[in-house]
Amino acid sequence: MPRVILFATTTGYQVRVFGEAAERLGLDLVFATDRCQTLEDPWRDAAIPVRFHDETASLRRLVEAMNGRGVDGVLGVGDRPALLAALAAETFDLPARGVDGARASADKLRYRRRLAEVGLPSPAFRAIRLDQIDAGLAEPLGFPCVVKPLALSGSRGVIRADDQAEFDAALARVGRLLAQPGIRALRDPANDQVLVEEYVEGAEITVEGLLDDGRLHVMTIFDKPDPLDGPFFEETIYATPTSLAPDVCTAIEEALAGTVRALGLTHGPVHAECRLGPGGVVVLEVAARPIGGLCARVLRCVGPSGRACSYEEVLLRHATGEAGRGFRRAPGASAVMMIPTPRAGHLRRVRGQDRARAVRGVDDLVITAKPGQRLVPMPEGASYLGFIFASAATPEAAVAAVRRAHSHLSFDIDLDLPMAR
Repeated sequence: MPRVILFATTTGYQVRVFGEAAERLGLDLVFATDRCQTLEDPWRDAAIPVRFHDETASLRRLVEAMNGRGVDGVLGVGDRPALLAALAAETFDLPARGVDGARASADKLRYRRRLAEVGLPSPAFRAIRLDQIDAGLAEPLGFPCVVKPLALSGSRGVIRADDQAEFDAALARVGRLLAQPGIRALRDPANDQVLVEEYVEGAEITVEGLLDDGRLHVMTIFDKPDPLDGPFFEETIYATPTSLAPDVCTAIEEALAGTVRALGLTHGPVHAECRLGPGGVVVLEVAARPIGGLCARVLRCVGPSGRACSYEEVLLRHATGEAGRGFRRAPGASAVMMIPTPRAGHLRRVRGQDRARAVRGVDDLVITAKPGQRLVPMPEGASYLGFIFASAATPEAAVAAVRRAHSHLSFDIDLDLPMAR
């Protein structure tokens, strides 16, 4: 039975889905998560406890836990798990993933510097330390610009500023976000700085791909039908296949291939965010991991034998040695909506779910937020209320279906009450 180690946070949506995919494939899936190492298997998943901020100790614990058992593949879900997966690949003598590239992709400042070194298209940028913000020493690059954390994902903390007042407010807001105890507990030095960069005009798209020995195989290009022009950049809908012209798709693939070469990424999944700017394709970010949340469910695939399979199955098979070019996106169109959080407070209930599920074309509605859970909207928030999935003959029809389903939903949210002093 082939064995794959999956690196993930204990709160990741994807862990259970990967477990189900491994069962279908007959794989032995070993979890390595940042669970508490002093409790005896609190999640009942026999996970190996690791610490993403302590790579040396984590790798040593992995080797001890495997105790000579063979490892056929590794996979990371999330930026920091992806870096530990790259280090584990070296430790267990698996196909090289590119540790330096994984580091650069997990840190937006490292990433910007790498692209600037090799002359690839990239917005002008500047790093600002948190103590500079507190001292009022931070300056913009010009307007419009974007203020963002270096190591958070999912557009968390990303804010556009069009003038000095908005810039000062954005810096202060991101500074407060990075000072939160939950983020300080990550012990990531990247969270001691904020990135300020030039705003890039143009439509934004997402690319999902697989790397084999440095060669990129694009699985799909996702369109984002909702404009992402600020002040916040909360993503809502992904749709595939893309409506872009073939020559634009070719330009996107070439730009991404050049970027992963510059980073030194050589094996495994890549998830990229690109803008179609006035001067051409700008690869804003590349992550050495697959798409996050439950969004992978929208990417239906076909394997070398022609059999339908989930993207999680593709990733696990790729981790065990199957070539990425053997897989392709299945025919048809699909879309996913990441349900946004309308306001802060505690979720009481979600109304209209049956009507939303009954919308023609809707495949599933998954509410991931739990009753009583405290909700935090973007840009501070780190999660969505849930996901709506749809399939149709065209991407436009699939997008219309998730929009109609969302219109049937309403959310009872108890507002936070101010603390009495």
